[in-house]
Amino acid sequence: MGRRILIFDTTLRDGEQVPGCKLNTSEKIELALALEELGVDIIEAGFPISSPGDFESVSEISKIIKRATVCGLSRAVEKDIEAAGEALKHAARGRIHTGIGTSDSHIKSKFKSNREDILERAIQAVKWARKYTDDVEFYAEDAGRTDNEYLARVVEAVIKAGATTVNIPDTTGYCLPTQYGEKIAYLMNHVPNVDKAVLSCHCHNDLGLATANSIYGAIHGAGQIECTVNGLGERAGNTSLEEVVMVMRQHGHLGLDTGIRAEQLNPISQLVSETMRMPVQPNKAIVGANAFSHSSGIHQDGFLKDSQTYEIIRPEEVGAAHSKIVLTARSGRSALAYRFKNLGFDFNRNEIDELYTRFLNLADALKEVQDTDLHQLAHNLNN
Repeated sequence: MGRRILIFDTTLRDGEQVPGCKLNTSEKIELALALEELGVDIIEAGFPISSPGDFESVSEISKIIKRATVCGLSRAVEKDIEAAGEALKHAARGRIHTGIGTSDSHIKSKFKSNREDILERAIQAVKWARKYTDDVEFYAEDAGRTDNEYLARVVEAVIKAGATTVNIPDTTGYCLPTQYGEKIAYLMNHVPNVDKAVLSCHCHNDLGLATANSIYGAIHGAGQIECTVNGLGERAGNTSLEEVVMVMRQHGHLGLDTGIRAEQLNPISQLVSETMRMPVQPNKAIVGANAFSHSSGIHQDGFLKDSQTYEIIRPEEVGAAHSKIVLTARSGRSALAYRFKNLGFDFNRNEIDELYTRFLNLADALKEVQDTDLHQLAHNLNN
């Protein structure tokens, strides 16, 4: 077993910010229970101050979740933190997630402030949160574009004030994996009290780098990854839970591990997709409909000889039904023979050659050849 990386799931908070994905309380409760069963360590259940519905959701989830930590988001504003504390009061394990923007862009444009004032507000927010719980996470929004030296000062100050987790978000998805990894490494080496807290990766996918950035962050010392099922989230989405979990599993040499039950990844992906009314793109890694489909003749032939030639993950490992041999005009004879055999036909080589010529004409016309079409081809063989 490697170093345990905590999985902080924000499907119910950041994932729900996708237009059209609003959830009611009963839907949130259903998903929270599934996330707990999946083995998620922390469930960010919502942003209590944002609406009465979100407050109720966080409160109700707090009452039923026993193994995972339930987290509520807030800004660095006293009434936000008060609402989060109130919503979490029934939690077996409650966490308040508070913070403020730390990049010069946020400090000047968003807050019309200066670095020293933001530092004080960060410290104050953590102190307010500590009145309600010992488990306080601080987020340095836009840390990805924050000067490292100033970021290290902020991290040191909030840990001293009582933060037990410090979130280093790449809010705009700007960083390259090397840059994000180096940022985490800088904090691990330049924050004297960093051993008293867990550094957390919260990466967005604007450039398609969220998973890579999160993994690089963990490699360089972060102990928590914030992610969502199916990679849902603002704009281009968040780090995808199923991707980071399986990257760590596939690359055991990294010495990183999670408590996630991987065989539940596909079922929860489907549940989230249906509940949030957000289809999963077919080519999505791990949970897409085509993740274990093979349609090229060269790939199919190699796969049929040894599945590991083209599949590094077995479908059952992640709760997917089975690998699929999809018949198209790119498919070869071995794939056609395999599919006929599955349907109960046992043709010899000459018959397959004859069928293959007819199959190609059909495949050009249909794009994909189904079992009913194969039955028809078999029936017509001797006619």
